[in-house]
This record gives sequence, C-alpha cells and structure tokens, in this order.
Amino acid sequence: MVVLQALLVPLFAGPAANLAPRDLPLAVAGPQAQAREVAARLEAARPGAFDVRVIGADAADQAIRDREVYGAIVLGAQGASLHIASAASPTVATLLTQAVAQLQPSAQVVDVVPTDADDPRGAAFGAGFLPLAITGMLAGVAAFFFVRGGWARALALGTFGVLAGLGGALVLRTWLGVIPGDYVGDAAALGLFALALSAAVAGLGALLGRAGLGLGAVLFFLVGNALSAVNAAPELLAQPWGTVGQFLPIGAGVQVLRSDAYFDGVGAGRALVVLSAYAIVGLILVVVRRGERVRG
Repeated sequence: MVVLQALLVPLFAGPAANLAPRDLPLAVAGPQAQAREVAARLEAARPGAFDVRVIGADAADQAIRDREVYGAIVLGAQGASLHIASAASPTVATLLTQAVAQLQPSAQVVDVVPTDADDPRGAAFGAGFLPLAITGMLAGVAAFFFVRGGWARALALGTFGVLAGLGGALVLRTWLGVIPGDYVGDAAALGLFALALSAAVAGLGALLGRAGLGLGAVLFFLVGNALSAVNAAPELLAQPWGTVGQFLPIGAGVQVLRSDAYFDGVGAGRALVVLSAYAIVGLILVVVRRGERVRG
C-alpha cells in the first residue's frame, strides 16, 4: 500500500503541479505586420508555449468556434482585444488572459464561447466525469462476474451504455443544469463513453481473467483519469502524456461531451473514433472470449 501510494501521488499530483502551455494553439488576428510583431513578442516572452497562427481579424472568432485555436489576440483600430472560449477550457482561458495582460495590459477580453451560466468555472463539468468513469468501470466488472455468456454480457453492456447516457444527460442538464447543448447529443456522447469504458474493462477481463480487470482499472481509470486533462487541456500537460490521455476513454469522452455541448460537435472526430474503437473491440472480446465464469 505504501508503494502504491508513492506511485499514485505523483500520477495525480504531477500533471496538476506542472500545468503549463506547450505549443498551445493561439491566433493573432489583424494586419499582417502588426500581427507578426505580436507573435514574435509572444514567442520571445514564452518560448515554446504557444503555437501562434497569424490570421485575418474577421476569421478569429470562427477559428475559436471551430476549435482550431483556444483564443485569439485581435488587433484593431481601438487597440488589442483577447477573444477566448472558456468552454474549451476555463484553465486555458485564465492562462491566456494573464499572459496577454503582460503584453497588452489594456486588452479587452471577449468570451466567444462561454461556459454554462450555472457552471462559470467549469468545475461541475469536470467533477461530473469522475462518477461516470467509476460507474463505467464497475459496470464492466459486474458484467464479467455476474452475467453468463458472451452475447448476454454484450447485451448487458449495451443496455448500460444507453441507460447511462440518458440518465447522465438528464442529471447534468436538467437537475444540475451545468451543460448546454442538445439532450439527445449529450446523451449519445455520455452513452458512448460509458459503453467504451465498460466494454474495454469487460473485454480485458474476458481476455485475461481477473488480471485483465485489474489492468483495466489501472489503465483506463487511474492512469486515464490522471491524464484526461478534464479540468485543463492536453496542451497543458507534459508531453507525450497529454496526447496519450486523449487516446484513453476518459480523455476522449471529455472531448466528445465538450464538443457536443458547446461547439455543435466540432472537434470531436478523433475522440469519437477512439471511443468507438474501445467499444467495438471490447464487445468483440466479450463475445469471442467469455473469460472466467463466476457467480456471486
């Protein structure tokens, strides 16, 4: 237990303690000469922190809505303004506001895609994902132990995914009111995440027995949660761990729900492929390799 503790503390605290922008996509919009000058100043002040893209002023907000950049410094006749999307990451929005204030103290901040009014800091969005991940993992374990037959297990996991999506969206949208977007879309995003995580755990159990369940819990829940960047952004984590986290169910699930709730599904493509792959492979393993049959 002491060794486990020594491993878990840096796993969870390390990413949070070392949050910093690493090639964070940021646009500078305005006249080319001025924009390039500001981009050079940003690079000089924070080398390697930002992936700066010079674009036209009229394209800044659309680039943010398309999730191509997290924010844009817009240069106009009245001075500079910072356009952000707190819905993409409240942590990044705060970081950009502080960074730009050092270069342009008088810059006005415009939130192009704000977080939900009932969750202005995005804390509830992040906190709501932990119980969803716990129940997804437990559903995979329960299917392994208490459901006989590969097809029956696959049906149980599919049913769990549908009900978890409908129930999770109902709670987060109606009861807590912390995510906007379309109910059906939010439910589909949460349902796919629940199915992907539970099927992946059950699939490893079918393949490797009880050891597979332990591996799934460590890899998909402990490591996946620590690297998910649910309250930050992948570009704020040390690499390659920020990228690795997006190829695990929790990180991909966060991106799908965030994209559906705030950006009309834009930017969810890779994450949808990741979740679908976990769900399909997990269900195939459950059906083909039944694993250990245990009754409670």
